[in-house]
Amino acid sequence: MQLKKTLLTIGIVTALGAAGNAMAQDAQPAQAPATTKAEKSNELDKIVVTGIRGAQEKSLDVKRNANSHVEVVTAEDIGKMPDKNVADSLSHIPGVSVSSAGATEGGFDENDRVSMRGTNPSLTQTLFNGHNIASGDWFVLNQAGTVGRSVSYTLLPSELVNQVVVHKTSEASIVEGGVAGSVDIITRKPLEFSKPFTASASLGAVYSDLPNKTEPQVSGLISWKNKANNFGILVQAFSETRSLRRDGQEILGYEQIAPGSAVATSHPDLAGVWYPHLIGSALFEQRRKRTGGLIDVQFKPTTDLTLDLNAFSSDQKASNYNRNYMLWTTHIVNFGAGQAPDPGYVVRNGTLVNANFTGQPGTTYGVYDQISRPNARSKSNYVSLDAKWDVSQKLVFKGQAGTSKGSGQTPTQDVAEWNTGIGTGGGYQLNGVGAADWHLNESPSKQTTALGWIFGDQNVDVRDKEDWGQIDGQYFIDRGPLSSLQFGVRQARHGRSSFGVIGQGPGCIDSSGKVVPFDWSQANWCPVGTQSPNDPANIPLASGMYPGNYAAFGGNFPRNIWYLDAGQLRAYDRLTNRATDGSREDWPSEFALRERSTAAYAQLNFESGSWNANVGLRFVKTEENILNNVTADATTPGAVTASAFGPYLPVTVKHNYYNLLPSANFKYNINKDLVLRLAASRTMTRPDYSALSGAVNFGGAQNPGDVGQGSGPNPDLKPIQSTNFDAALEWYFAPRALLAGSVFYMDLKDYVDYGQVNRQYMTFNNVHPQGFLANYIITTPINANGKVKGFELTYEQPIGAYFGISANYTFADGKAANGHDLVGTSKNTYNLGGYFENEHFNARVTYLFRSSFYSGLDRQTAFYQDKTAVLNASLGYKLNANISFNLDGLNLNQPKLKYYALNRDQPRSIYMNGRQYYFNVRFSF
Repeated sequence: MQLKKTLLTIGIVTALGAAGNAMAQDAQPAQAPATTKAEKSNELDKIVVTGIRGAQEKSLDVKRNANSHVEVVTAEDIGKMPDKNVADSLSHIPGVSVSSAGATEGGFDENDRVSMRGTNPSLTQTLFNGHNIASGDWFVLNQAGTVGRSVSYTLLPSELVNQVVVHKTSEASIVEGGVAGSVDIITRKPLEFSKPFTASASLGAVYSDLPNKTEPQVSGLISWKNKANNFGILVQAFSETRSLRRDGQEILGYEQIAPGSAVATSHPDLAGVWYPHLIGSALFEQRRKRTGGLIDVQFKPTTDLTLDLNAFSSDQKASNYNRNYMLWTTHIVNFGAGQAPDPGYVVRNGTLVNANFTGQPGTTYGVYDQISRPNARSKSNYVSLDAKWDVSQKLVFKGQAGTSKGSGQTPTQDVAEWNTGIGTGGGYQLNGVGAADWHLNESPSKQTTALGWIFGDQNVDVRDKEDWGQIDGQYFIDRGPLSSLQFGVRQARHGRSSFGVIGQGPGCIDSSGKVVPFDWSQANWCPVGTQSPNDPANIPLASGMYPGNYAAFGGNFPRNIWYLDAGQLRAYDRLTNRATDGSREDWPSEFALRERSTAAYAQLNFESGSWNANVGLRFVKTEENILNNVTADATTPGAVTASAFGPYLPVTVKHNYYNLLPSANFKYNINKDLVLRLAASRTMTRPDYSALSGAVNFGGAQNPGDVGQGSGPNPDLKPIQSTNFDAALEWYFAPRALLAGSVFYMDLKDYVDYGQVNRQYMTFNNVHPQGFLANYIITTPINANGKVKGFELTYEQPIGAYFGISANYTFADGKAANGHDLVGTSKNTYNLGGYFENEHFNARVTYLFRSSFYSGLDRQTAFYQDKTAVLNASLGYKLNANISFNLDGLNLNQPKLKYYALNRDQPRSIYMNGRQYYFNVRFSF
């Protein structure tokens, strides 16, 4: 790791002010995993890529020559499209879907996750140069939540890429882990450049219209190799800063009025009816700074031996401040034990869609959360050493060993939760998917000093690590149609953990600054002579108001809202209890998982005239060691009793799993322009880390005797397997032109769905600050079965006068065996694009549409994202061979991201992130 840091430091210093895409390079075509005789010949054909048209031609050539069904994006594709990370580039590919959210936190303005063929992102494997990469998330609810094995593409700027190869069918030689497919990000290599010295720079800025800020974007590349072409060094670096503002309305879950409750007894038509948990005006602001780089050192000590040291690092600082001024419906109705709505309420589709509540003295009708996370960040890095040894003309060995680390960190959450609308009453009207109308009978611009509580985990550091080593061999047989035999072994160790989490609460601070216990008999919760956060004298005066153009997406709800700035929250939260002696250990948020996988494979490759094929078998053993904390009685042997969150017992669960993964691919060149492909395989991946071992989240129990709801992991989940079939027909009817169609089918076994169990947890609130043991219905992952079937259509063609068009469409139909929707299945996804390019000018417009899909569970209710459409564009001018200018516009149609629960009469949220404009000047030398 020290070597990696040293090399990257040298690279960043050397390349400062140099960036972007290498304008004149010999980029190596991506290979199918099996290197056939034809492909060995292709390796020698150097293609100089210039512009959009040349990049398209290269991508189609690689796709056409591959033995299996792949899609390819080249470096020049990325350079000419309005793409800012690798997920943006992949969004143009048929069968690939992207999402701007990691889980159920709602989307932002940058694509974050990639999935394939109607499945969730965890079933798509992301590789770097053929190996896995550890990752992390900046958002605290995702760091220990249900994000799983998917990689955050916000850490992967597009400048890093030489090619991206999307494997839609599997081969035995590909690392297991992609049920739906694999994305292999291939970086540049110094010995592949045509010139001994190449340098490029990209200097620019991004303007984000909602925060109204302009910030710098810098990246660079330097590549050098000696005259003998046997030693080379490549260095890339990037530093990209951007401000975000997300305006939103959030409805945080739905609850049911319990039959037999007071409300249901007096209003029988409300028994079992759903109502919103909280309805809020949410303002999220963030500053992201992504820095890092890549270094690659290639050395050929002999003509038969090639060594390649490759290292990458990306560090994203993502401080953020989230505010949400809310109608506290769950506190009003309280599952039917609270206040009934006034006459005139409306129930539609099993949901209380219109309700008003007359104010009652002493009842709190609103709550206002202010949460600042000043040091949130995510990281990802790896170091990999590759070796290739040509033992003879018939035998080749390749080896790879490396380590990768990722992390998601939230060291601090500065929080204040205020009680609002005390005795005032309030109400709401749901208007389907989109913005609801709601109100509290008070002015949101007038600051309240009624502290409700202080909450939030501190010291969150979810660490992700993988170490791996593998040896692959290929023996060229060349007997009849039998071309070669591939074989190999691989072992990897993966670990993911979160320890040392501190759950803060209100604190009493004495004159020396020490936290002392509460005295609940005191009006302000604290002993005489100590400072209390509940004392109005300690509460700062509001310094800010929501922006005047906040929430320009409709709806009648509070907008002119006061807030404390992040510095005031930080100063105020000195009056909190963040003890590190174990008394504030938030053990439900701690977990650990260790996983060792061992694989071996053999694959036969065939080639004969107009056809080629491969068949293979991969054997995989998975050893799991999972640690979860579970609630316990104080007398349970081994129980830890120091935490204020109740006694708990660390429990370790171990499992071994064995999987056989056969695969077969067949390619037939019907004529020189028409290609038929057939494939069948069994693929696998392991369940999400958070499904096996992760945080337990619960809420909803306000008083002893209440039954709350929550979610938690299941360490007994089996690996997910899928039996896949794929058929494709590709017609390359003109240069840079393609008309293609494919059909696919996935039979999923042990897909992860959800079930329910009963558990008990200590529960705290401002009414019961000393806590009580409450019963909860916990939703937990379970193994189930499912199916996905669909088809893809692709069309690309230059149409003359320097213009060209491209379009693709994907249909996917996915269901679990129990009738539940599969996470990530959009029935309809399509992309439309047009471009113009001559010697000096280029322009491109892309329009992406994705229909609604199920995102999972949030607060124990379904969470769907509604259909989305995004318009992006880019303009470029090439002054000469060394200087060019680019202007990119993202989210030009200002898409509104909408979400709903069980049906469209249960809206969940609506967000607007605004537009972004990137201007860059690129230099090449």
